[in-house]
Amino acid sequence: MSVAIRELASPNQDDRPAGVPIDTIVLHYTGMRSARAAIERLRDPAARVSSHYLVDEDGGVLRMVAEDRRAWHAGVSYWRGQRGLNDRSIGIEIVNPGHEWGYRDFPVLQLAAVCDLCLAIFSRHQIPQRNVVAHSDIAPDRKEDPGEKFDWAQLALSGVGLWPHGTPDAGTIGIVRDAAGLAPVRAALAEIGYEVGPHGPLDPALATTLRAFQRHWRPEAITGQADSGTLLRLAAMTALVRGR
Repeated sequence: MSVAIRELASPNQDDRPAGVPIDTIVLHYTGMRSARAAIERLRDPAARVSSHYLVDEDGGVLRMVAEDRRAWHAGVSYWRGQRGLNDRSIGIEIVNPGHEWGYRDFPVLQLAAVCDLCLAIFSRHQIPQRNVVAHSDIAPDRKEDPGEKFDWAQLALSGVGLWPHGTPDAGTIGIVRDAAGLAPVRAALAEIGYEVGPHGPLDPALATTLRAFQRHWRPEAITGQADSGTLLRLAAMTALVRGR
């Protein structure tokens, strides 16, 4: 897969730990007023943030950190038993003002460029589809990006990430709140990759994690509730991640 890439290095990078595989792709939105502002921040030594790539709204791609180097994009994070995802991931910033500055749809050209870039990364690293994740998946208590407008379903149709195609939306009825009823919900979230306790009622921490799941895999209703539609998507995603 050939992707046209311009080079614009960020000083905010360092060595990856020895022996740690690159096995995760983390997608972000920039969450700033413009691409220029985002690029300036990602290259500002004082900010201490960076990403491997930035994809602009017109589909242009910048490489800011080489893949064999560690970029500083994930922060405090967890996915499938691993913490500190900077060590093992490739971070892709997608230009969008985000929820704070006028969140909008991601253009088709931009989505296509993200897809092509991910496919090219797959050709160089053994990254399972279940490890193509949102920043909000790995840090649900801190982040919302790339958010509910990002077209994860279309990306999955093109071979990037997982999506429960064919699973209907059963609505927001039948909310489960008690600890016993939520035990399989917690187990499903953990199997997909989230950090979640195995026991307890619908507390704020679980609601936050459910919202992160919904932003990615059930954007029709980001409620933080274990309702019928969410339970169906959880079951479908649990089946997908097994062996993927």
